[in-house]
Parts: sequence; structure tokens; C-alpha cells
Amino acid sequence: MDKRTFRDGKRIIETLIDTLNPVEIVKQAVLEERCQKEISLFAIGKASWEMAYGAYQALGDKIKNGIVITKYDHSKGPIGNVKISEAGHPVPDQNGLKASKEALERFSGLGKEDILLFLISGGGSALFEVPFNGVTLEIIQDVTENLLRSGADINTINAVRKRLSAVKGGQFAEAVSPARIKAYVISDVIGNKMGSIASGPVTPPEEDRQEVMSIVRKYDLNKQLNNRILNREMPSEISNVEYRILDSIEMACANAAKIAEKMGYSPYVLTTRLECEAAEAGRFIAEIAQELSNQKKKSQTPFQKPCVLIFGGETVVTVKGKGLGGRNQELALSVALELDGEESDTTLLSFGTDGTDGPTDAAGGIVTGTTASEIRKAGISPREALENNDSYHALDAANSLIKTGPTGTNVNDIIMALFC
Repeated sequence: MDKRTFRDGKRIIETLIDTLNPVEIVKQAVLEERCQKEISLFAIGKASWEMAYGAYQALGDKIKNGIVITKYDHSKGPIGNVKISEAGHPVPDQNGLKASKEALERFSGLGKEDILLFLISGGGSALFEVPFNGVTLEIIQDVTENLLRSGADINTINAVRKRLSAVKGGQFAEAVSPARIKAYVISDVIGNKMGSIASGPVTPPEEDRQEVMSIVRKYDLNKQLNNRILNREMPSEISNVEYRILDSIEMACANAAKIAEKMGYSPYVLTTRLECEAAEAGRFIAEIAQELSNQKKKSQTPFQKPCVLIFGGETVVTVKGKGLGGRNQELALSVALELDGEESDTTLLSFGTDGTDGPTDAAGGIVTGTTASEIRKAGISPREALENNDSYHALDAANSLIKTGPTGTNVNDIIMALFC
């Protein structure tokens, strides 16, 4: 593959990941606070190790104790006297519960003069979990898996998670009171809703009981869940928390645009709120690409080539097949089918900024008009793969997977279409 857009697409990803480094982002934010006293530290999510390390670089021995809960293989080593635990994601496991209970016990003992620096990033919903009285880990796992496979968006999933938890939906902030919480957040939720990021451990629920019950009925969860627990009172006001969002999909898309412009492309950020089925998003973006790349007629679009169209957000996949993949890979495979046979210098890439897409070792996919043909040459039908939710093996056969490894951050997904 020697097309300019293919090479440049990969360069933009590599450069962008460097700009999203939570270590420096958190370090600078903490230094601005000019903290003069000892504090406790708690970090949850897929970016929690990097966030905690950034805080440690700024505070050093002022961190009197700390706990980090991150995803398996996301820790990069010791951080002072901070205890680091790894646990399951996107479905919680026993290791996560053990670390979470320890955190709850330790920080609920803080006093009025104490400060807890709470570092929150995407993935915290699964990693920080203490089941509510009468709820088992198995129930939470089953509900999470069912909602994920049903194509529910993150706000919907987290609305139910809060009711099953003893720490979500502002309950952790209540447990820590009267200690003060300073929360620094890397948002992986469209619209940066604090109630949905990590299921809002320091924020009251935005959805009421009727909304939660509606979700339970829609996804046929009635048999698994206890109405008494779903209808219980949740925190309505939190007074001991200050929070600041340090990074988000809006910031990431702006960074991608700056990088592309330096490489000679005109960047256009079309949305940072892409939310729909991954395959449908792929078809729509491919239609824009075909309109822009069609040389036989004057394009009716306002975009001037060479250009990059940038989309941010988080699509979903309603799993109907038995294959392997993730939402970014499915979107990319959908585009590959729509662009099949196109000879223009057009490249589409879609990747998760955390470096993982679904239950795979890939971050996403990068495709051109020849990708579908390359998949067929490997003996795989790209259309059947898409229908079976098996985008991973199809893209792998065409050397079209994006593999970054864990990036240390998590600000949703970025999709880019490059044209020359």
C-alpha cells in the first residue's frame, strides 16, 4: 500500500496519541493547584496509571497514600507508595471488586480536613465496583454483557449500573464525605456528562427511576433484577466535590485537525457526537467519500482536497453473529465494502483512542478502495464477515488492523477520511 493518504493516516494516529498523554496533562493541572498539604490519591479507569503517575510527578511525597485500579496489562510499574491493582474490563471481575472494596474502606475513613485527589477516566464503570446490598457480581456481569451485546449506548448501560452499585451515582462521594474531593477527569462520554463518566461516582444520577425501569423493560432485564433495588433512593445533591475535565473527544479532534493541517491537509471536524450503529456510520461516511472523490462530476460538497474529514464519538454494535471485532473495526469494514473498487487516493481509518477496540488486541481499522478485494484474496467474504460481526479476521487478512497497544488515555473514538 503506497497511497499518500494511507501513510499519512497512520502518521496522524501516531502523532495524535502523543498529544493525548495524560501524564503531562495531569501533572500540569496538579501543579496549577499549588497544593501545600498531604493528600490521598485514588485513580480509576484505563488511563488511571498515567494520571496517577502525572500526579506523583507533581506532588511526590505529598501523596500520603493512594490506590490505582486499571485494566489488565495497563500498569507500567510502581508509583511511590501508591497501590496498583489490575482488573477486568468491560465486564467487572473479582479482582476489581476486591480493589474497590479496599478503596471504599480506606477513603470513607477520611476526615473533614482531608483532601482526596480523584482521577477518573473511561473504563471506571467496570473497574470500580462494589455491588449494592443484595446484588451479586454475577448479576452485574450478566446485565453488563447483555447490554453490551444488545447495542445499548454507554449512557443506557451506566444508568442501570448505578442502581446495582454501592459506589456509582454519587454514592462514593457520599461515603467519603466530609472529606473534600478534587476530581480530575478524562472524558470518554459524548457531551462530557459527569453522571455517565465511570458511572458518576461523585455525581448524582441524571436519570430517574422511571427511565431506569424503561431501560430494564426494553432490554428484557426484569428476570435478573430486583425492583426494590432499582427503585431505591439515590443521592440528589453532592456538596464535597470539585471537578475539572482535562481531556475529551472535542480536544482530541481539535488536535487531529492541527496535525493534519501541518501535513498539508485542510481539516474539517464534522462532529464530535457520532452515535449510531457502526456499520451505518461506515456507510454514511463512505457516501461522503464517494461524493468527494468522484472525478466525473463536480462535487457538491464544500470540502477542498487534499483534506481530512474528522468525526468523533462512539458508535455501537448490535451483536448478531459469532465473530470477533469491535465497533471501530466494524465501521472500517463497512466502509471497505462501500468503497470496493474505488481507485481514488482515499483512506478511512477508525480507532479507539485507548488502543483497544472490543475484545481484541486492535485499536481499529484502516481501509481503502482495495481493502475488500484483498480480503477476498485471502479467502474471506467481507460481506459475510460484516454480517457475522467478524471484522477482526477480515481486516487482519488485508493487513488493515490498527494496533497501537494500550495508549494510556481514553477519549472515545476518532474516525478520519483522508482525500488527495
